[in-house]
Amino acid sequence: MTLILDGKKVAESIYSQLLLEVSLLPVVPKLAVILVGNDPASETYVRSKAKKCQALGLQSETIKFPDSVSEETLLAKVKELNQDRGTHGILIQLPLPSHISKSRLFESLDPLKDVDGLTAENAGRLMLGKPRLVPCTPMGVMEMLKFYSIPVEGRRAVVLGRSEIVGKPMAQLLINANATVTVCHSKTKDIGSFTRSAEIIVAAIGKAKWVGPDLISEGAVVVDVGIHRVGDGLCGDVDYEKVESKCHAISPVPGGVGPMTIAILMKNLVLAASLQVKKG
Repeated sequence: MTLILDGKKVAESIYSQLLLEVSLLPVVPKLAVILVGNDPASETYVRSKAKKCQALGLQSETIKFPDSVSEETLLAKVKELNQDRGTHGILIQLPLPSHISKSRLFESLDPLKDVDGLTAENAGRLMLGKPRLVPCTPMGVMEMLKFYSIPVEGRRAVVLGRSEIVGKPMAQLLINANATVTVCHSKTKDIGSFTRSAEIIVAAIGKAKWVGPDLISEGAVVVDVGIHRVGDGLCGDVDYEKVESKCHAISPVPGGVGPMTIAILMKNLVLAASLQVKKG
């Protein structure tokens, strides 16, 4: 019987713990979200984040800019939020217009308010094995594996994808947890030769239903980070219906990694607030 990795269930356990942590803080953590343009998917994500903040008794503010906004205007807003002691977390919603330098904008963030864990300081801390604020989706995957008591240490793991947001930090978290990790990407030859020997596969390759049964071994743990709208429904990077029976455990789309990403964002916000309180 295949174990279904239910992200909603894991997220609820995280929220229960966060409610206790928030009640002990001398401040109410506040998230500021910078949203550029009118991308419907981005607006939906931002609304869901604001809704979850409200449910947990946290504050949130969405700051909207038109597509035509200048980079300097955004940098000035980030600087203002960095200096605002009432703002504890800053999230820059992606994607950004092509004329905005994503790296410049992220590097202007106060690392203690970087709830996405994407500044060089937070990325470096992760690489050194001293993580503080870690990218939400990869950390969500690790929390999911932990919740379901899926061992990572000593396991062969393959990460499909090498993005700064998911692939690279995912690989680093697995390395830090003593897995033997291979990263496959668009230039990898014969990906199947790697995935078929993997005990854990994290799919973050950005192609709908790309991972089929021919790419996995019997009894593998498959975590699907992808999300794609196909027709009236959603699917991931994994062809779930064809792969499920072959897996020891698999995360569905929707309802798998998605809820975990928001749960870790909330966890990072509360952690950021507590770190700032300690700093004074």
